[in-house]
Amino acid sequence: MKKVCIVSLGCSKNLVDSERIGGVLEEGGVVIVDEPSEADVLIVNTCGFIKDAKEEAIETIFDFVDENKKLIVVGCLVERYKEILKKEIPEIDALFGTESWKEVGEFLGVKTEGYPKRRLMTPTSYGYLKISEGCNRLCSFCSIPFIRGRYRSFKMEDIERELDILEESGVKEINIVSQDTTYYGRDLPENLDIKDILRLAEKRKGIKWIRLLYLYPSDVTDDLLRFIAESEKVLPYLDIPIQHISDKVLKHMRRGYDKKDVYNLLERINKILPGAVLRTAFIVGYPAEDEKDFEELKRFVEEGHFHWVHTFTYSPEEGTKAYDYGDTVAEEEKLRRQKEILNIQEYITEKKFREFIGKRVETLVDEKGIGRGYMHAPEIDGCIYIKGGGEVKQGDMIEVIIEDTIGIDMVGVRYGKK
Repeated sequence: MKKVCIVSLGCSKNLVDSERIGGVLEEGGVVIVDEPSEADVLIVNTCGFIKDAKEEAIETIFDFVDENKKLIVVGCLVERYKEILKKEIPEIDALFGTESWKEVGEFLGVKTEGYPKRRLMTPTSYGYLKISEGCNRLCSFCSIPFIRGRYRSFKMEDIERELDILEESGVKEINIVSQDTTYYGRDLPENLDIKDILRLAEKRKGIKWIRLLYLYPSDVTDDLLRFIAESEKVLPYLDIPIQHISDKVLKHMRRGYDKKDVYNLLERINKILPGAVLRTAFIVGYPAEDEKDFEELKRFVEEGHFHWVHTFTYSPEEGTKAYDYGDTVAEEEKLRRQKEILNIQEYITEKKFREFIGKRVETLVDEKGIGRGYMHAPEIDGCIYIKGGGEVKQGDMIEVIIEDTIGIDMVGVRYGKK
């Protein structure tokens, strides 16, 4: 009986693929272990999106090169560099691309029939509902369409199966993910959209929270905002990667919207969904970004529209339009710009969350003494440290009165318990 350890790198969408590999193998009698040292077979599910992710993947592969263990490498990095990996790291026993759970199973002697199972790698408090694969956008900096292909919405019957898996696993919060969540359904004949998935998820008694991630700015409609405002389960939390605010840079990035559109979106959100928690992402050091563009981005961040901001330094990716423009901003300058944005946003985040002091917040427990409110997406945002209130376990939903903040995190006391 084989023992397999799966190491999942990169985003939550990649994690779902790893969970499917684990589910297929486990159903076929393979024992899944958490520690690489306990395994006979190591599977590394790689990310190949940007330079840092590729470097992490290569380092992890070399860490696991061991003549006494089989080494299987799958995922985005393989899609892009399979022949190079085969040549440069011959110790790898097998290479498979994305969505390769069936091939991995067959390589290890497991036959797969029907819809793939999932072995969740998240705490029982939350899980990810992946609703599509690929992307139809042609943003100049992004390699996802070359890695994952064109956008393919999952059928509603498959979404139902995924909801079954999550609910039966005891998950209280589902985080809806894809490369482009608001694009869902446009390639299906049934004229569906993301609200149809939300309606399905709302009907599940075991699901208490529904969180939307990866919303494309130009596709956040008033209908969607009103749906969230009226829902008892869909959280007023919007993850909208804007990438920049300079019209020149946005046009160069081929994002399909401009600064005026961004401000219009923020105005509509504030009108229809006041108090919503907003997360975004920006790229600094893009080839078209000069100091004037960066200063414009800084001023935009200083306006305080967002609770959470993630900042990437530009990474030139082969095959993308921006790759032809060269890497014109020095790495030291990219890091300086990144640090400035993060410092500005850290102050804003702390200020916004100090407004919660004294308020009662419904909290989902991820582990002993640590939970999250509706304002915290798992793994990427802050948390609430829970004081007192007796024993709580993973997946419990409790009420906490916020007492203080520690940086971007909160401290709270369980309400109604001594």
